[in-house]
This record gives sequence, C-alpha cells and structure tokens, in this order.
Amino acid sequence: MTPVRLPDAEWQHANGLKSVLAALDDVYGGPRYVGGAVRDTLVGLPVSDVDIATALLPDEVINRLEAAGIKAIPTGIEHGTVTAAVDGKNYEITTLRRDVATDGRRATVAFATDWQEDASRRDFTINALYADPKSGEVFDYFDGLGDLEARRLRFIGDAHQRIAEDFLRILRYFRFLARYGGGQIDTDAIEACANGAHGLTALSRERIAQELTRLLGLNNPVASVDLMIRNGIFTPFLPELSGSAANDLRQLVQREAQFKQPVSLPARFLALLTRDYVAVDKVAARLKLSNKMREGLAQRLRVGVPNPFNVRAIAYGADIDSARDAVMLYAGDADVPECLARLEQWDIPTLVIKGGELISMGLPPGPLVAKTLQAIEAAWIQEDFPDVARQRELAVQGVKAALADPNQSN
Repeated sequence: MTPVRLPDAEWQHANGLKSVLAALDDVYGGPRYVGGAVRDTLVGLPVSDVDIATALLPDEVINRLEAAGIKAIPTGIEHGTVTAAVDGKNYEITTLRRDVATDGRRATVAFATDWQEDASRRDFTINALYADPKSGEVFDYFDGLGDLEARRLRFIGDAHQRIAEDFLRILRYFRFLARYGGGQIDTDAIEACANGAHGLTALSRERIAQELTRLLGLNNPVASVDLMIRNGIFTPFLPELSGSAANDLRQLVQREAQFKQPVSLPARFLALLTRDYVAVDKVAARLKLSNKMREGLAQRLRVGVPNPFNVRAIAYGADIDSARDAVMLYAGDADVPECLARLEQWDIPTLVIKGGELISMGLPPGPLVAKTLQAIEAAWIQEDFPDVARQRELAVQGVKAALADPNQSN
C-alpha cells in the first residue's frame, strides 16, 4: 500500500521549526509531528500549534536544544514535555510514553521508545497520527486516517477505560465531535461518556471551563451540545442549564450565520442558561470565568429585550457588543435585521453638554445641575442622539424647565 504523505503547508517551512527538528534527530525514527498539526493539515485546516514527539528523554531534549542555541522550557517535564522557544514561536516536545497508573484526573507515565505504544495512550484515533518531517510519511496505528475521512470520532481501545483514565476526555469528545464529526455517531462512545459524566465533578473548574469555552467557540456546536444535554453530561457541573438550551443555542447559531455575525462567547454561554442574573453569576463564579467575561454576562442580562426603537439606547448604556448580543439572543425575529442595521457602523456618541455650560445659562450651582443634566441626557437619548446643535437646544429647554419648576431647589 502506498503510504499517505502529509501535504505541504506553510508552517512546515519555519526556520525555527527546522532548527528544533535538526537538534532532535535520533536513531528511533524521530522526531515526528503528532496530533493536531498532522490532523488539521490532512483536512486542510489552518495549524496554530505544532507538537513534536520524540524517543529522546526530556533531559536529552533540553541538552540538545540548548546546544543548538534554542531556549528550552521544562513546561511539564515530569510528563516528558519540554517547550522549545525559537523565533517567537513555541513548539511542544513530548517524549514517547506509556501509562503506569491513572486516577481520572492525571496519569503517572513511564518513558518509552515504541511509537505504537505512545499512540495507544492517546484519546482518539484522529489524534494518534504521526508524520515524518523529512519524508512526510504519515504513521497511523488505529485507522485514524479512515476515521478522519469518514468524519467519525472514535476512542482508541475501550471508550469506558479511556474515560476512566481522564474524565476530561468526555468534554474533549464532544468538542472534537463538533469540529470533526458529521459521520456516523459511535454509540458506544456516547454511552461511555454518559456513564462517566459523574467523574466530571473530580476535575478542576478551570479545566471544565476551558473545554466548554473551546466547544462553544466552534462554528456550530449545536449538535454536540444537544447530545450532551440528552445524555446528562452537563448535570454534574451546570445544573442551571436552561430547559430550552439546545433550541436557544440553535437559534443563536442560525442567526449568526444568517446575518453574518461573529461568534460571541458571552452570547453562546447565555444561550445555555436561564435569564436569571443570580444563577448566571453563580455559574461564572463556579467555573472561575474571567472578571471580564463575568461582567460581560451580567451586562447582557441587564439590557432587556432590544427592538429598533431602543437598541441604540441599549448600546449607549452598555456597549455595541452587548447590544448586538442581546439582539441575537432576545430580539424577535422581525426586529433582528433592523436592530443590527441600526448598530452597523454606528459609533456611540458623546453628550457634549456639561454642568458648567448649564451654570453659564443661569442655573445655580448645586444638585439641580446634575438633575437637569440627567433630564437633558434622557431627552437626547429619546430623540435618538441628535447632533450638537440639537443638544444645545435641549440644554436651553432643560435649564428653562428647571428654573420654572417651583418644586426645584438647589
């Protein structure tokens, strides 16, 4: 059989990568590209990270890199991983391994020189593909090439055992299914994920949040999320899941495609949850989401339901992104196009009127200035943010009204 060869791609020609590979040349058939760089190049997807496998022990990897003038960082040396930093890029290099013991969260490993043994401890067949940098030959020990072509996602070996080794593989399964699936679903894998879902409680919230974020950030995660819901995957770590989560996420994704809007992670998260500020904030705290994400979720919940008459006011009170996400999530179907059109190429304006100008118009200094300024701003928003000339007219009207009101006091 003619060997499959890795297609030529720009990432393979980086001088820094060539230097790393030259430093790691050995007699064991390596080094080799492994995992995502091989998989994505084969299907024509862009490659962001390049991982390298080698039979050399970690200390030898460090010595060789440093001898070649390449910075070596022992990022996970107890698991055999060293990062080579060269020309502004990082390359993760991992010594071939076999599992000695696992507990569902981490593995104790021993180093090896057998490529198939290393491949056998990986999660999915499509992630156990290696390629020789010199010849381009692809090494496939578990029919990952066939699965990649059929858009089929399979665990290597027994799915229940692979999940018991690391429960995070449950979430990884559904993320990879969303990106590379589309063919026949492996019912054994789904059953194993459902049976092992209780183990997700043993994982750190950060690991769960990272995987969930990666899943929701994909082009179309709806089918995977729907499978997760129907098989109880969210129950251990996201009990606040909305009863309409799958449909709400589906509507959001369809609107993104229809109106050519970018993926918004805050919107994708909110599509899964009830519109309850306290519940959403509890989720954000539990998953240890960033303060920026946490505030972004809260802000999108506070704005109400957008329509063509209030959408710019919503953007003014929050920001354009929050208003756009609220449109995508909560606006009625008929209102979405006009709401988006009113936000398109619209810069949030500034009210130029200040307190000093009101005083110069005869308003006495004091609390009445702030109150009048608020009334002017409200009128300006109500009139859909007119120009500076109209702002000054509103200021004059506001001052007159304030001075004429016998109930006003300073």
